[in-house]
Amino acid sequence: MRKNLLSLGLMLTLAACGTPPETNQPGASTDVDTVEPERVTVSHPRELRGVWVATVSRLDWPPSTTLTPEQGRQSLDTLVDELDKAGFNALFFQVRPESDALYASALEPWSRFLSGTQGTYPGWDPLEHLVKAAHARGLEVHAWMNPYRALTSPTVTAAPNHVTKTLAQHAVTYNNVVVMNPGEPAVRAHVVSVVKDLLDHYDVDGLHFDDYFYPYPDAQKTPFPDDATYARYLQAGGTLAKDDWRRHNVNSLVREVMELIVAEHPHVRFGVSPFGIWKNGVPVPGLDAYSVLSCDAVTWMQEGWVDYLAPQLYWRESSPQAYSKLATWWSERLVGGRHLFPGHAIHNLSSTQDWPLSEIRNQVNFTRTLRGRGAQGDIHFRKAFITSNTKGVLGLFRDELYARPALPPVLPRAGGAVAPPEPFVLLEGNTVHVTSPLPQSVRFFLSYRETQPGQWELMGVYGGTQVDLELTSGTWAISAVGRGGAESQGVRISVQ
Repeated sequence: MRKNLLSLGLMLTLAACGTPPETNQPGASTDVDTVEPERVTVSHPRELRGVWVATVSRLDWPPSTTLTPEQGRQSLDTLVDELDKAGFNALFFQVRPESDALYASALEPWSRFLSGTQGTYPGWDPLEHLVKAAHARGLEVHAWMNPYRALTSPTVTAAPNHVTKTLAQHAVTYNNVVVMNPGEPAVRAHVVSVVKDLLDHYDVDGLHFDDYFYPYPDAQKTPFPDDATYARYLQAGGTLAKDDWRRHNVNSLVREVMELIVAEHPHVRFGVSPFGIWKNGVPVPGLDAYSVLSCDAVTWMQEGWVDYLAPQLYWRESSPQAYSKLATWWSERLVGGRHLFPGHAIHNLSSTQDWPLSEIRNQVNFTRTLRGRGAQGDIHFRKAFITSNTKGVLGLFRDELYARPALPPVLPRAGGAVAPPEPFVLLEGNTVHVTSPLPQSVRFFLSYRETQPGQWELMGVYGGTQVDLELTSGTWAISAVGRGGAESQGVRISVQ
């Protein structure tokens, strides 16, 4: 059987080993031809297709607090397989639901949602397994953290190393939830340290904050009790008004997290999913996140402190908070080539609002009309309502909206995405063996089929340091994608 080696890198490797590709050594096989690969430029329309996977109160995962390690791994494998088959390419997995960890943290206790008791080791590492399982199937993993929520109820028994114990003086009970005071520098320093610890030990593709900054008000609109903290700020020479000081506290956290990522993990995408309305009346009426939550997402974008925003646009087009109006307004706030990934309310398909399935279809399609403005995908809340196929939404994604594969857009930040070298490709019959001269630089391999001369259609995304592909007859190209999403040129091959 003839084998065609289509990689200049492999030729150079053979030569370096003293085996020039143009000569046959005694005893060497004579059924291998080596030729310089034909390189072609390939690409496809990028689109982030994300889904939030909530672990708080085990909303989406885990299904039980009594899973064995084997059952837990199988459960995550099933989760990834279901979302992969539905066409999603990015999982926003909640790793820190209440200042705890669904991973081996050096700073915080294991989550009680794994075992029933905070601080109890479940016998395995969910995030470690999820990263491997998702990457093997061609999906990204974004670590979703809640920065300030400490406990979902003051009755929860916290582990000795929980932040409500180690920084007990900064824990505040408000609206039947325990939060860490955002005005305290020690709280901010702890969150930044938690981010650093996670990124130092897990090969995630992104770091994601949700909309919980200063807490949502209770029914009585009781003021958040931080008068003493603000008074100390003034005594130390601070001059900001209280509302501006609160926004400064949140801004400082967002800025410091981005500074950490840029300095130490530049390929990691960082973004936030704020409440969908920046200010009441701008551009639609509703809760004023700028004043009430101290959330100034517009400044984060303008200052370059985030790579994307994913505002939670959880309203119907027919409402006063029309999706198209909000999505357009947010797209107009983007700067520096950064991205918008609107958040969608899949859960409203089964709520008392009784949304029709067409609402989700129309919203995703409207996002696509804003692609030229930087709207490069969507994130959907949440996993359980997708995989339960509420009103047929699973089929909508699998068969229509996400029927063709795609990768998320390239990280827009300078230095965040570096293209790996083109892969080594070995064709044996209709089997293609794909490796890389720099395997640690590769996140995924892609296969393209030539549909017309010079026109390529993405057919598949594959994880792993080496893959074997069974291809039908035709002209193909294989490329490599690195961390941050940059893509190599493709290696052109012909399959008989």
